[in-house]
Amino acid sequence: MSTAAVIDAQLVKTLREKTNAGLMECKRALSETNGDLEAAIDVLRKKGAASAAKKADRDAKEGVIAQAILSGAKVGVLVEINCETDFVAKNDSFRAFTEEVAKKIAANPGADLESDRVAFVQKIGENILVRRSERVEVTDAGAVAAYIHTGGKVGVLVEVGATKEETSSTEDFKQLVRDITLQIAAANPISVDRSSVPAATVERERAIYAEQVPPGKPANIVEKIIDGKMDKFYSGVCLLDQAFIKNPDQSIAQLVAEKSKALGDQLVIRRFIRYMVGESLAA
Repeated sequence: MSTAAVIDAQLVKTLREKTNAGLMECKRALSETNGDLEAAIDVLRKKGAASAAKKADRDAKEGVIAQAILSGAKVGVLVEINCETDFVAKNDSFRAFTEEVAKKIAANPGADLESDRVAFVQKIGENILVRRSERVEVTDAGAVAAYIHTGGKVGVLVEVGATKEETSSTEDFKQLVRDITLQIAAANPISVDRSSVPAATVERERAIYAEQVPPGKPANIVEKIIDGKMDKFYSGVCLLDQAFIKNPDQSIAQLVAEKSKALGDQLVIRRFIRYMVGESLAA
């Protein structure tokens, strides 16, 4: 192979690495720019952005949930990234892309992800959408943890607080947090406790239960019936009221109290996020 051919081949290789473009696209760009590598990069970036724009109108309803926890477990991120087909959602390079996006958001919540998205659209050939993300940062004692269910269709991020910094490094604490993430993934609560259930949801449920009470009951009896039904409702939607999936005879509130006593600390589930691919978003 001539020296010129070697140089041309190296230029194409470098261009492909820098732009994720195909072989023929790189050759055309180099030809168009008379072998000027930087100019060829600009050409391909512009074409990539145009290509991504054309794909933006295509439905991207498949995808995965990804997570990132920074060293020390004080910062965590959950992100949903969509694509057009389940085939791509299962692709290793797509999974690697989603994990990298989560890491970037964890390190910098204001990270500009658009150039990465456009480059990956060009590489994968499908519309890619960073649909939503949430970043949790612990400002005192405690830790964040995440769980991604098999297949990446459901993901959980939770913050559990403590009063002593050393508590979060114990194995008992770590196991509790792992159990809580599994609980949230499996049981799908909508809030940590009763006080954080949206008022509109409570009003709607009480109105439905009131309609179910047979007519003619005294007002005080009606209230007792409604309160009983609300207790059952809360046991399904409030994390602390839910039965622990590993021990249905114990509530999550009882589990947290038990671990608090064992660790000599006061543990509290501060907040959680649960994503499922494609679910409707609150207005």
